[in-house]
Amino acid sequence: MKFAILSRNLRCYSTRRLREAAQQRGHRVKVLDTLKFAIDLQKGEPDLYFRGKLLSDYDAVLPRIGASVTNFGTAVVRQFEQMDVFCANSSSGISNSRDKLRSLQILSRHHVGIPRTTFVTDKKDVLPAIKRVGGAPVIIKLLEGTQGIGVLLAESAKSAEAIVELLQSQKQNVLIQKFIAESKGKDIRAFVVGDQVVGAMRRIAKGQEFRSNVHRGGVTEAVVLDETYCETAIRTTQIMGLRVAGVDMLEGKDGPQVMEVNSSPGLEGIERCT
Repeated sequence: MKFAILSRNLRCYSTRRLREAAQQRGHRVKVLDTLKFAIDLQKGEPDLYFRGKLLSDYDAVLPRIGASVTNFGTAVVRQFEQMDVFCANSSSGISNSRDKLRSLQILSRHHVGIPRTTFVTDKKDVLPAIKRVGGAPVIIKLLEGTQGIGVLLAESAKSAEAIVELLQSQKQNVLIQKFIAESKGKDIRAFVVGDQVVGAMRRIAKGQEFRSNVHRGGVTEAVVLDETYCETAIRTTQIMGLRVAGVDMLEGKDGPQVMEVNSSPGLEGIERCT
């Protein structure tokens, strides 16, 4: 089979490992820089050009669309879909997962467990919103942050109000989210492919850091998930419109609480852990 990995960095660990694994299985695979495409449109004939040349035929595409190129990256994936090329993750699924507010809205509608969350734009609504999610401490998140960047813990309502006001003054959209105290400093990442969890790890923050991301220095341990966590991760992935995803969940007293769905989960942490 001939397929393409859409990635901006050939030397990225995850991209390199996917390429190696494909070659070991006898597939022909190329890594194509997402930003080197041109999208051509005319009646009934969608085309893609890569580095100025008409793209040759591919059987499938594995998108690894980074947050910084979401808009153009999803347009490229959508063009492959219009050309009837199989895409491991759909353009709509990538868009859904990349926007934290949109993803939580979708999951809430489908009765998936999530931390209580509120989104406000008016300064006067901040303090009432904090009360509605259970009061301080609260988590404040940028809508499009990744790897723990743009995730803050506000210990008091006043500090939360100041943080939100500062971020909004910089034209940043933020979510205010209930702090799940029993899960402080740790979370679960489940790797879903199709209709099964193929691996999972618990990420544990170091020292006083509350963010457990590996990029923030967190450590990992392999974990075997029970049926409830597996079912939540698989259902979340499918609701988002994805086939491949990393689903981040908090271990709440009421069961799994989905924080985020990553359509291009990194492989280094899970490979080393499992």
